[in-house]
Amino acid sequence: MEKNQRTLTTALTCLLLIIFSFSNVAGQDLRESLFSDADAAFTNAKNVKADVLAPKSYSEAMKHYEKADAGFKKGENLEEIRKQLRAAINYLTKAEKATELANVTLKTSMSARNDAKQAEAPKYAEKLWLEAEKKFDEAGRKLESGDVNATKNKSGEAESLYRSAELSAIKSIYLAPTWKLLEQGKEIDADDYAPATYAKAQMLVKQAEKMLNESRYDTDEPRSIAQEANYEARHAIYLTNFSKEFKDSDKKVEDLVLASEVPLQKIAGKLDISAKFDTGYELTTQKVVESVELLQEEKDKLTGEVNGLKAQVETLSARVTEMEGQLGGVEKEKSQLAQRIQQQAENRKRFATVAELFDISEARVFREGENVIIRLYGLTFPVNKSIIEPRFFSLLTKVQNAINEFSGCMIDINGHTDSYGSDEQNLNLSNERAEAVKQYLLANMKLDVTRIKAVGFGESDPVASNETQEGRAKNRRIDVVITPGMQMGN
Repeated sequence: MEKNQRTLTTALTCLLLIIFSFSNVAGQDLRESLFSDADAAFTNAKNVKADVLAPKSYSEAMKHYEKADAGFKKGENLEEIRKQLRAAINYLTKAEKATELANVTLKTSMSARNDAKQAEAPKYAEKLWLEAEKKFDEAGRKLESGDVNATKNKSGEAESLYRSAELSAIKSIYLAPTWKLLEQGKEIDADDYAPATYAKAQMLVKQAEKMLNESRYDTDEPRSIAQEANYEARHAIYLTNFSKEFKDSDKKVEDLVLASEVPLQKIAGKLDISAKFDTGYELTTQKVVESVELLQEEKDKLTGEVNGLKAQVETLSARVTEMEGQLGGVEKEKSQLAQRIQQQAENRKRFATVAELFDISEARVFREGENVIIRLYGLTFPVNKSIIEPRFFSLLTKVQNAINEFSGCMIDINGHTDSYGSDEQNLNLSNERAEAVKQYLLANMKLDVTRIKAVGFGESDPVASNETQEGRAKNRRIDVVITPGMQMGN
């Protein structure tokens, strides 16, 4: 009897669970059926940013939707729920239409909002951002009410606040850490122990701030200067701590100088240079720099040879594949293959001749496949200009001699800049400089205009870091790319 009761209880429990599960599924299906159109309307409204551009209608739609949702959860009359959802959809439709006018009327403030958001103003300038959002919301509500004058006033206020928030955020990202370091340095008397370094950090951070105030959208240069200021501030703190420790120790100036020689000694040793400091650091430093330059030159030469050999292997492989697939014309193919191999050998000799034309301070010469690239580090231009100064004529004469080594070749003059300045300005400047070199070559040698072209790449193809002065100098360059023709040499 007791066993039967337990069985009956278990069966009833299972039945109740099944009924409850079906009830939940049915409830979910009913909700989806009721709310699907409203949910889709909300998705469409958000896609056109109605929640931002038409806040009045959007918020009314949200109120009706929330009433419908609450009523459904309480099991209220379905017709009342449908009524609330229809009202929500009507307000969302109205909001979508309002965004069309808002996209025109609030265009400038919306653009300012996007810029501020991209600058992470909500995170780094929260107070200004919230004030701007409030004014922008008011502008949207006034526009929906048909008050055009009030809309313009509120939109203008919002735009001004967004721009302030944007600039504040940019400064916070780039400058705030350095100002904080300078405060820390001041607390430990860095301005007394390392006055020159501390003053340099102050000067750089002020310069970066001035540049951001004048042009907040070209952040490459002020960012680089701000990073340099940050380094100098940290450097000043290090020098201060070092000076205090040295002052409190028993060490002499001699100990300090000898310790400072050790890093350069290690570098010189790796380069098989005997480091001598009886006349200071300059001689050993010069030897190290010259050794590194020679190693770089040797590396470039080997890289060029490897690229040339790779091109030769590719040519041979293609010819072998082609010949294997042919039954006739073998002798002709052999002749063409022999000519190709001979031409590649001639081009390697010409490359070696061209490489010898330039000093390491003038150009870096290397190969990419069959192409010979002359990277003219020694050719510089006045700031923001494309004038070739007479002192570079002798260097360009060497370029002419290099081109003449390759009869029938094609020449590309590629201009490049560093990342300072706007993208558009850099692209135009690189084009103008490449064109200036092209016109110089056309004016000074017998060259068919169809064989040479000039292209500017702006800052898009750096060969070094734009964060250092040396790197930026390398990125400001003219590359002369020589593509050998099919004619044989003598």
